[in-house]
Amino acid sequence: MKSIIILFSVLCFANSAKANDEKIVKSKISKVTVYSQGAQIYRKASYSVTKGVTEVVIDGVSNNIDNNSLQVNATGNVIILDTKYAIHYPEVKTPKLEGLSLQTRKRILALEDSIYSVNYEVQTLQDEINVYLATKKILANNGAIKGQGKVNDSIGLLKDAIQYYTKKMMEVNKQLQKLNHDKRSENIKMQAMKERLNLLKNAEANNGKGKPKAPTYRITITLKTNTSATGKIDISYLVNNAGWTPLYDLRSETSTNKINLNYKANVYQNTGIDWDDVRLNISTNNPYQNKTKPELHPWYIDFNRYKAHGDNLNTMNNVTVQGSRMKRKSESMGYESDAQPQADEYQEAEMAYDFTTTVENMISAEFQIDLPYSIKSNGQKHMVLVKNVDLDANYKYYTVPKVDKSVYLVAQLSKLAELQLVPAKANIFFDGTYMGETYLDPTTMDDTLNLSLGKDPNIIVKRTLLKKESKEKIIGPKKERTFAYSIEVKNLKSRAIKLVVQDQIPITQNADIEIEPLTLSRGKLNKRTGIVEWEFNLKPKASKDLQFSYKVKHDKEKPIFFY
Repeated sequence: MKSIIILFSVLCFANSAKANDEKIVKSKISKVTVYSQGAQIYRKASYSVTKGVTEVVIDGVSNNIDNNSLQVNATGNVIILDTKYAIHYPEVKTPKLEGLSLQTRKRILALEDSIYSVNYEVQTLQDEINVYLATKKILANNGAIKGQGKVNDSIGLLKDAIQYYTKKMMEVNKQLQKLNHDKRSENIKMQAMKERLNLLKNAEANNGKGKPKAPTYRITITLKTNTSATGKIDISYLVNNAGWTPLYDLRSETSTNKINLNYKANVYQNTGIDWDDVRLNISTNNPYQNKTKPELHPWYIDFNRYKAHGDNLNTMNNVTVQGSRMKRKSESMGYESDAQPQADEYQEAEMAYDFTTTVENMISAEFQIDLPYSIKSNGQKHMVLVKNVDLDANYKYYTVPKVDKSVYLVAQLSKLAELQLVPAKANIFFDGTYMGETYLDPTTMDDTLNLSLGKDPNIIVKRTLLKKESKEKIIGPKKERTFAYSIEVKNLKSRAIKLVVQDQIPITQNADIEIEPLTLSRGKLNKRTGIVEWEFNLKPKASKDLQFSYKVKHDKEKPIFFY
């Protein structure tokens, strides 16, 4: 009967150990989706488990996984009971002396003897410290020092008592200071010996590698099955130490009406794990951005209350809008705001962007690159070619001589929404020459994107104030001022160009100031902004003179200023 009970206990223990079985399996990163901030890592692994509950461990993952993003799927006849991400600290095993070399054992024994001796010295010093501490306590609690007994009636006795106390306390404190210093020195010596002892033991156990194993990060998946099972495990999780920044190359040639757009991504990662031969997806999404839509709350308006100062009562037309940074004042002509005013030898080689597929999601775009990339975990940027496309362009020359006498070549691009671009810097190349940088911002509400390709020195522009036509005179209570300008344009190029010239006349919000355009040389005036625009074709070596003028009338007693 006793043998049966023992056998039953052994079987129960074996079943318990089997239920808590742990298996470490190898995994490989199969795909990475890189966001503007963060990256989604996809891993694959194979498993083989027996009946019961088994913990499948995926070791060597990143040390900055977002635990909320962890997802696990598995094939096979198993149930996923639990998934968790945690740090694993390797168990430190102290080797036995029998397994060490003779020389190492001698050094270990010598260190252990030295540690024993130093420990004895420390204990001896501590005993002496305890005696002096007790002596100090006795001196401090003596009745003569506290003024108790006959000493209180005699000045001579009190004087002797104070001198004795001072002398003895100085001796005790001095001795305590020395003993504590000696004890600290011995402790430092013993600690150094213990560290050398541990390193000596571990060095022999780790084949000469003295450093202990560092902690690792692992994903543990708890599986349950009623029979032996095998299958695949798909794991995905988000890490934050990765991302990409966009960069564009814009190449244009005068012989064509096309602009070649080369869409590139600078991918970086510092997740602690290298990405070796993985498929990359570049996504415009940012999982760390706020995803909650804003809500409006009631917005109130009421009269402001003012205190009277003498006879100055400013109570009319004063309105304060709560919740807004804009306010109206009775003494102002408008509004004030404190807001502050981004295989064949001759066959062409295939390019990386030929392997890119664009997948448009509800709120972002994802570029699937069908080429393997290897990116080290060192934070360095790696260039990934995303897309290459030829865009239809309409070329025009623009000049604003009031601000800059240069003439700029501008390419007007349309239908950019389908390219899923994001705002970024762009390198400009014109006729094979690097022209500089510009900023590509497809998020503007305009249907057409004006892309400045740089200055053209072969078109001359000159803006002149016509002094004879610019006059000033007084008419009754009013002052009338006339301004006239001439803009001369000359095309030195060998071909015709389409040119847009912009200038402006002032505008006002003050009803006491009158502004009247006089001559515009067929220019189009935007009355809301005051901008005058001329658009025309200019033949090779031809010139054109544009003149415009305007008149300003105001109260002669009130000076005006332009801003």
